[in-house]
Amino acid sequence: MKKRHLIFIWLIVLTLAGCDRPQKAEISGIITNARDRMIYLEELMVASMRPVDSVKIGKNGEFRFRHHVSIPTFFLLKLSENNFVTLLIDSAEVITVKADALNFAREYLVEGSPGSILVQELNQKLNTTKQRLDSLSSLYSLYLDRADFAVVKEQLDKSYQEIVEEQINYSTTFVSENPFSMASVLALYQKFDNENYVVRDLQALRIAASALNSFYPQSEHVKALYQNTLQLIAMERNEQLRRLVDEAGSSSPEIVLPDQNGNEIALSSLRGKYVLLHFWSALDQNSRILNPVLVEAYQKYRSRGFEIYQVSVDKDRQPWLNAIRNDKLTWTNVGDMNGSIQAVMLYNIQSVPFNYLLDREGNIVARNLAGPALDKTLSSLLK
Repeated sequence: MKKRHLIFIWLIVLTLAGCDRPQKAEISGIITNARDRMIYLEELMVASMRPVDSVKIGKNGEFRFRHHVSIPTFFLLKLSENNFVTLLIDSAEVITVKADALNFAREYLVEGSPGSILVQELNQKLNTTKQRLDSLSSLYSLYLDRADFAVVKEQLDKSYQEIVEEQINYSTTFVSENPFSMASVLALYQKFDNENYVVRDLQALRIAASALNSFYPQSEHVKALYQNTLQLIAMERNEQLRRLVDEAGSSSPEIVLPDQNGNEIALSSLRGKYVLLHFWSALDQNSRILNPVLVEAYQKYRSRGFEIYQVSVDKDRQPWLNAIRNDKLTWTNVGDMNGSIQAVMLYNIQSVPFNYLLDREGNIVARNLAGPALDKTLSSLLK
């Protein structure tokens, strides 16, 4: 009985050990007209390719690779530098690729890999779109010398835009319908040319980046996509603020936040005075260092119509109250103790301390003033 018990335990151990062992994916197939040629498997990195393996194609066109794959990973199956197909391989997949060497990159059949099938679908759709656009470009040149070129050009421009919009809608829908597929990474990085990405919907990009980051945080492609998305969001906020400033004649967006006594104070309630809208944190050393400078400026210019509206980005109430008391901050100090996120986003605050100087009508007239620059600006405005 004891011996049988030990055998049972060993079986469990071996089974668990097998579960932890990396799974090998198998890629095999037949490439006609390629006897004795080499075929290569390379991992597609973020900015380069990493050679994985190579084999000689058999007399009947057969080949086979086996490779450890832990998460969905992009690979190139290559006959040459310009003749390859892109595969998206997951762990333990058994993949079959069939094609002819002469038309390898354009026409191939892939089975056993849902991700690779999606990748093929994406690439074929974009290649078809580019061919249609190239055909229209050729027509431009063909009709350039015709007397009715202006009329023809208008028709060609309309057709061109319709094809572009069709591709954009297709790719954006693809990403929205496949947010957890690594194939969406490819869709998000596809371009019409060197400058123009196909997917331009920041919301679709944001959803896919967040979804993929939650599923495959260790993927280098996902890490790069996530960081690029954060940068694009920051750029969009910058552009939104710029447009808001331009459209409103540099008018500052409204902020309404509670002060240390719980009273809701609006930024607009200080209209009629020059206001320093200042973002800070009680836990930030640079913010605390700047506070005495603000105290000095407030004492000097308050009687001339200068006020400070100080927005805390803190999440802990007690350090905020302590800093207000210890630094002798007697002006309007507000914060929701949840990072004041809406105000931070409205004014595109990337770090603290940071401020904007508003004139009597609430227009932004200066930004990020400190030390002598703050004193010099207030001195020239509040004569």
